[in-house]
Amino acid sequence: MINTVFSACDGGSMLQEAMVRAGVLAPTYRYYASEIDKWAIKVTQQNWSDTQQVGDIHNVDLHTFNGDPIDFMAGGFPCPSFSVAGKGKGFDDPRGQIFWEIVRIKNLLKPKWFLFENVRMKKEFKDVISKHLGVEPIEINSSLVSAQNRRRLYWTNIPYVGPPEDKGIMLKDILEDGYVDRPKSHCIDANYFRGGNLKSYFLRGRRQLVFSKDYMCHVGDADIKGIDSLKRVYHREGKAPTLTTMGGGHREPKVYTHDMRYRKLTPLECERLQTLPSGYTEGVSNMQRYKICGNGFTVDVIAHILKGLLHENK
Repeated sequence: MINTVFSACDGGSMLQEAMVRAGVLAPTYRYYASEIDKWAIKVTQQNWSDTQQVGDIHNVDLHTFNGDPIDFMAGGFPCPSFSVAGKGKGFDDPRGQIFWEIVRIKNLLKPKWFLFENVRMKKEFKDVISKHLGVEPIEINSSLVSAQNRRRLYWTNIPYVGPPEDKGIMLKDILEDGYVDRPKSHCIDANYFRGGNLKSYFLRGRRQLVFSKDYMCHVGDADIKGIDSLKRVYHREGKAPTLTTMGGGHREPKVYTHDMRYRKLTPLECERLQTLPSGYTEGVSNMQRYKICGNGFTVDVIAHILKGLLHENK
């Protein structure tokens, strides 16, 4: 059982929820969290009031823990620096340099177990991270345990028990209302609160939309050149319409947009995508709830990885 935990870049402490769910914490465990976002800290403290907040990761040293040896260290260092969907500055981005703070603290604390998460990235970045953490990452898609496509890399020395069993949770299963045109949600991120539009949704696969009761369905294919996904024609009543395009050109998905009603996912639905308890992020604004969910772990993925500790102790 784990007695002491240090969570770097803790966010809303989804890690703590996962550890309790996995059953790997000692009854009187101590949880130290490094976080600077006041709204994430508020969500953590309202769910886990005994969490000891230690502030900015740059100021963490051995004195931070009052002599407590740390059994387990984890963290999700900032993703935008490494994401293939971003600018790819990697370690040249100030946010990317937080990784070196994680390495510094890991070498200082020498935890028995560790777990770090980030997005899929260029091989050159992944190789550097793997070299300094001493392990190769495993890749897991959250779609196995939730209604969200969220591929992430996990660097850990916990014995790996294989991928989670597919729970078969579909996006339609977690909605408060409305309809969707796909079985799994696009990955939510910290900017999801900005919402989306039809062009970015269909062409770029960004920012999941939920449609009104009269939602769109695939009714046929346009007679144009290109890959199949660009030929698809959508209409809310399932009837072949007079077509318009979202911006012009054959590379745009063809959508009949008259009286098209759609919305973004609600904060509650985002909590469900991250397999959080309903209402976990309540108490802050909706914008902050979206950010905390987008920045956080998928709880059931982390809980699955952590269960490798239970197998080791058998």
